[in-house]
Amino acid sequence: MNRKTWNPYIAGALAGLLLVLSILITGKFLGASTTFSRSAAVIEETVGIDTSRFEYFTTKKGKYGPASLPNWQLLFVIGIIVGSFISASFSKTFEIVKVPPMWAKRFGSSPLKRGVAAFFGGAIALIGVRLAGGCPSGHGLSGLSQLAVSGFIALTFFFLAGLITARLIYKNKRG
Repeated sequence: MNRKTWNPYIAGALAGLLLVLSILITGKFLGASTTFSRSAAVIEETVGIDTSRFEYFTTKKGKYGPASLPNWQLLFVIGIIVGSFISASFSKTFEIVKVPPMWAKRFGSSPLKRGVAAFFGGAIALIGVRLAGGCPSGHGLSGLSQLAVSGFIALTFFFLAGLITARLIYKNKRG
């Protein structure tokens, strides 16, 4: 299959430019994981759970609580989704895949099984991200651009954990 993809050097330069523009225009560094915590608070309040009972949602003057949305970070996450769709559409690589071939080869073609695994994997990753104090885009792009030691450490462990997990799940087989 011949697919047109972005040149990684151009994509990296554009990501760096986005970071610089974000800092210059808004004074904010890139990051996305906190939006999911804030969104969880909104969902909890919608179904009747009082988030003020949880210290996490009330710390830092309610920074993570439901009243903190909408904000720039939510727009950043929406922009990632919309931008990805536009990019895939222009390059004619957009497709909906219920079960990726590599997953199907190893675990079967059940969309339910894949969905459950993706949900729990995402939940575990999000817990780790919150414990690390940020996501790979926050620590990786923003942390490394400031030459922050914590950024180097966090990004190293994000990559190592991803490599180890992939090797364990796929047992060193290529898809």
